[in-house]
Amino acid sequence: MKLAADANVLLSAVIGGRARLILTHPAVEELITTETVYAEVEEYASILGRKKKYTPEALMLAVASLPVSIVKSDVYAASTREARKRIGKRDPDDVELLALALHFKIPLWSNDRDFEGCGVSSIRRRNCCVI
Repeated sequence: MKLAADANVLLSAVIGGRARLILTHPAVEELITTETVYAEVEEYASILGRKKKYTPEALMLAVASLPVSIVKSDVYAASTREARKRIGKRDPDDVELLALALHFKIPLWSNDRDFEGCGVSSIRRRNCCVI
């Protein structure tokens, strides 16, 4: 199974949260995300790290080692308009990730409830172990 991953779950994996269970789950073949989501992970990793008392170097190494492929926006650009219709009013920041999931016709992995009812299956923390 291929999954489109949101920043909140990748950040959880970086700091040792339950999200790391998905990263090693045998049913997960590939994680993909957008450049925007990955930039958000890089930005917030240091903030989270200070709260969890991790060094910035350790966190950036953890971010760099995430088993996630970054997909350029031109790959899923044709799905952006549809994604904007489905989620743009609720959360414009989530349009690209939804477009990615729509383009590849894959589930979206996020703890963000804004994706509910957007027409793609999603995996959230409560069911992360029942892929």
